[in-house]
Formats: sequence, C-alpha cells, structure tokens
Amino acid sequence: MQSAQLSSSPLLWIRIAHTVVWIFFVMCILALPIAAYLRRFRAAALLTAVILADCLLLALNRFRCPLTDVAARYTTDRAANFDIFLPLWLAAHNKSVFGTLFFAGALFSLYWYRLRR
Repeated sequence: MQSAQLSSSPLLWIRIAHTVVWIFFVMCILALPIAAYLRRFRAAALLTAVILADCLLLALNRFRCPLTDVAARYTTDRAANFDIFLPLWLAAHNKSVFGTLFFAGALFSLYWYRLRR
C-alpha cells in the first residue's frame, strides 16, 4: 500500500491504536516486578489482574487480538506485523517474549512478597 493511501486509511488508525494498547500492556508487564520490589504489592496485584484480563480476552478470541481481526478487513497482508507498528521478528514472537517476561515478573513478585511479609 502506498504511503498516501495508508495515511488516510482506517488501517493506519488501527495500527496506531494497536501499538498504543500493546505499549500499555508491555508497560504493565515491566512494571510488575518493579512494583513488587518497591513493596507496592497492591499495585503488583492490580497489574497482574490487568495482564490476566488481557490474556483472557486473547484466549476468548482464539489467541488473537480483536484489533487484528478489524485490521484484516482493510488489507490482504498477513505478515505478523500487518496490524501493528512492531518489527516483524517481535510481532511474530510477541506472545512468547512477553509471556515469559510476565511469568518471570510474577514469580519474582511472589518471591519478593513472601520474603518481605
């Protein structure tokens, strides 16, 4: 798609929204162990709940972001990053990379909670 077409396309706005939502959840994942380290365990629990709610939404949508389905209406491109502004390798491995970071952050948070209580 030419850049002039993309700039006026709904696909551009979907990609922007998807990227903003992705950044929000990445920040939640990265903030989780920091909150626990700072002994902000209620904040860590809230971050965990937000992340798990997103996981539930993905699970209910066949492990796809609902915005992916919306973006698919506007293009035939199906590259891993057709619907988001991420490098192809990161878009292709997004769930495994950030799932691992979330799991590690959750384990760290539980350990720190038990250690500091």
